Amino acid sequence: MNQQELKEKVLSVLEQNKIGTLSTVKNNKPHSRYMTFFNEGLVLHTPTNRETHKAEEIDENPFVHILLGYDGEGYGDSYLEIEGTAVIRDSEDLKEKLWSDRFSNWFEGPNDPEYIVLEIEPTAIRLMNNNEKPQTLEVNV
Repeated sequence: MNQQELKEKVLSVLEQNKIGTLSTVKNNKPHSRYMTFFNEGLVLHTPTNRETHKAEEIDENPFVHILLGYDGEGYGDSYLEIEGTAVIRDSEDLKEKLWSDRFSNWFEGPNDPEYIVLEIEPTAIRLMNNNEKPQTLEVNV
């Protein structure tokens, strides 16, 4: 599979799968949790609260790892291993764009000052279980 075909497959997995694990670094060890992801091309966004451990951990060390795509249908399900760097965004436009009424369990609305968005810029993306050996998408860093 060439890089363009691989990119299309990666984008397909991103579009079809919104729940995955986000791992940050806490005390020099991985710390994982499930998150909801939205993508703009290869860039990922996930909403969270400003006062969470993950926000603190990203402030201390921006390197993250994401698993996204495995849906448990079988051993051959395609999924992504994404390495990247995360930054905290509190742009009103981005928060409004990503806002969902489902978030009202945690936030008063898109203007809630505790509502932030983690933006993850991939540095490496590997497509796994695609009926061939793992393939790495070349990501411009």
